[in-house]
Amino acid sequence: MTTQTPPPPHLPAPSPPASAVGQDAAPPTGERSQTSGFWSMVLRQAGLNDEEAAKALALWREASGEESPVLVCVSKGLADEAALLSALAAAAGLDVWPRIPAEALDAELVRGLPIAYLKRNLSLPVRPETGEPVLVMFDPTRVEVADEVRRVLGLARLPVALAAQAEILTAIGRTYGQADEASDTIIRDVDQGLAERFFAGIEDVHGGDLLEETSEAPIIKLVNMVIAKAVKSRASDIHVEPYSDELKVRYRLDGVLHNVHSLPRRLHAAVLSRIKVMARLDIAEKRLPQDGRMEIKLGDRSVDIRVSLIPTSDGERAVLRLLEKQSRVLGLEDLGFGPSSLVVMRRLLSFSHGMILLTGPTGSGKTTTLYAAINSINSPDKNILTIEDPVEYRLPGVGQMQVNPKIDLDFAAGLRSLVRQDPDVIMIGEIRDQETADIAVQASLTGHLVFSTLHTNDAPTGVARLLDMGVEAFRLSASLRAIIAQRLVRVLCPECKTPAPPTDEELAEMRLTREQAPGAICSPGGCELCLGTGYRGRTAIHEILLLSEAVQEMILETSDANRLRHLAVSEGMTTLREAGIAKVLSGVTTLAEVRRATLV
Repeated sequence: MTTQTPPPPHLPAPSPPASAVGQDAAPPTGERSQTSGFWSMVLRQAGLNDEEAAKALALWREASGEESPVLVCVSKGLADEAALLSALAAAAGLDVWPRIPAEALDAELVRGLPIAYLKRNLSLPVRPETGEPVLVMFDPTRVEVADEVRRVLGLARLPVALAAQAEILTAIGRTYGQADEASDTIIRDVDQGLAERFFAGIEDVHGGDLLEETSEAPIIKLVNMVIAKAVKSRASDIHVEPYSDELKVRYRLDGVLHNVHSLPRRLHAAVLSRIKVMARLDIAEKRLPQDGRMEIKLGDRSVDIRVSLIPTSDGERAVLRLLEKQSRVLGLEDLGFGPSSLVVMRRLLSFSHGMILLTGPTGSGKTTTLYAAINSINSPDKNILTIEDPVEYRLPGVGQMQVNPKIDLDFAAGLRSLVRQDPDVIMIGEIRDQETADIAVQASLTGHLVFSTLHTNDAPTGVARLLDMGVEAFRLSASLRAIIAQRLVRVLCPECKTPAPPTDEELAEMRLTREQAPGAICSPGGCELCLGTGYRGRTAIHEILLLSEAVQEMILETSDANRLRHLAVSEGMTTLREAGIAKVLSGVTTLAEVRRATLV
């Protein structure tokens, strides 16, 4: 008796395998009646001994719903996935693709295939440079799947290649992301008399893949499209802003807001209601601010979204902050530090005690830099504890505490508990008051390395801010190791930036003569890769105020930030402006970006 996974109702029933499918090299099918000789050979070639191969085959026979030993071996950890793919490729005469090229993804090719079907069967038709479609699979013995896909695509021949599970799932998500409906099409559906369906389907969020959402309700499709496009565009925030005659949607890309959609004003109530449902907020409450969160999946990407709603004179305004869970913690070398600054940073991180502060406005990357610093010294012989609001990234091996004002767990209260946990390193999300500042200073004086942030415009002002909070000057000068000011500037798109000789005005702004200037500096262009902005990504510029003996003595004398700045510069401190101009001269960014970030 053979068993076979039935296809979805809207797919044709499998037919006998065509000769082109699998290139005649794969065994008949992955059915239960398949003789174990083929699989024994493949498993041994994948590195399993006879006993391990017998165990894998036994588990395969016992498993319900598995089509072949491939998934059993990988899911049970019995065989290395790469070795198994290599063995299957050799046995079936197929190629293994380490990567599925982005240019091979074809949204039109998959238009008639449900994403859930392809994900379940770990298969994806693509169109490489040769122009002939190829079916990339994880398990080549699933000939019935290959035949179904071939028939849906209306092809007489469909060659097969192999790829790892994660690579196929990633490619599926990217392909169906390309196949999203355009916003104007959805808005046209809304305008064509579908207003009565605005609230259709506004139910509890199922938490599935946003790309698999099949609801026909225009408002659900519209909100999903707005979120999906923001994720794919690398936006950090989505702003939904009502005005008297329109509903404006803006994305923050690389720190700058861009108008993306202008929607009819009458959609405001429906859009906000959908967002509230997704964030599990009160739909009926429109007079008070509300905060919530949601978690969505977009293909293989998992995104945490924090939602903030406030009432305005034109109606409720929403801001959605996007945080990708798979985002890796950057290393110090990825943060834009120059060679000499990187040496200074590594020396600061080698200290066993003292306080290191990062300053800058909201959104200047202070937390990202702190995470990079913590991650660079994270080791089994250190006890590292943090208190944050909120915990943005999970760091393995680090104890992270979330501030919770509802139960009176603020930075000061949490910090008092942290110091009793025998920490070597403490990270405080932000020093906001004298109590937190005093505890942080005390911890740094008693053998702990303390990191934290302040909201000040530059490094010398950080000293004045702490003294103004009430921290005693002699304790501050003894505990503080360095204050690092940081700003973010956009990076020129490498594909479309255009070099040109600097003008006289630009030379004057950089305080350079024509003889000192390089042959060219770069300006933004605009291409598909950077969404027409001329910039792609951001980097940081820094100034590092080190607490030398002279600076310590000046802190005891005065809190004048200007005097501290002049002293630090005379000792070799590179200012934010100078760090920015260095990046302009190296073709990384523009003078306009440095001017915007440093207010010069």
